[in-house]
Amino acid sequence: MLNAKSLIATSVAESIATKLKLLAEQSEQIEKSGQLLAGVYEKGGKILFCGNGGSAADCQHIAAELVIRFRSKINRAALPAIALTVDPSMMSAGGNDIGFENVFARLVEAYGKSGDALVAISTSGNSENVIRAVNTAKQQGVLTIGLLGGSGGKLLPLCDHSVVVPSEVTARIQESHILIGHVWCEIIEETIFPELF
Repeated sequence: MLNAKSLIATSVAESIATKLKLLAEQSEQIEKSGQLLAGVYEKGGKILFCGNGGSAADCQHIAAELVIRFRSKINRAALPAIALTVDPSMMSAGGNDIGFENVFARLVEAYGKSGDALVAISTSGNSENVIRAVNTAKQQGVLTIGLLGGSGGKLLPLCDHSVVVPSEVTARIQESHILIGHVWCEIIEETIFPELF
């Protein structure tokens, strides 16, 4: 029989423990990657995001915070950010015509320019379509930031900079990814619009 209270307590405790470990082990990486992303905007670039499943949803979430705004009381200009996951026609055409493993790489080829950044989100670090997107980005002079989990997987050595959530549990990694995305938004807003703070 389901013990909901125990389940809730365990999940919340695991989430807190993961975030405390993240704070202890990855603070410098979170700060550095946030500064790098702010630097992209300072130089007139844009940020692209790619990932699968829950990570695709995180792409949309973080991109929306940047384009619209993160804090409702801060009235600022829009920042260009594109979630490469949002167009069903592109995703289905790519999957059908060039293979799903190439979809994000093709979109990076289309939209990524030198001076831009690609945030590659993968809880395992081993998503083939994300790996190929990173490789294409690097060929085009696009800064690559990995938002990863576990060991960092194959993406860790490929990305220019990465934040790796110290957990093997997908749910805990995803919860931390959105927290990191929110921290990045705060760093970016306060760097680009210091007069509003």
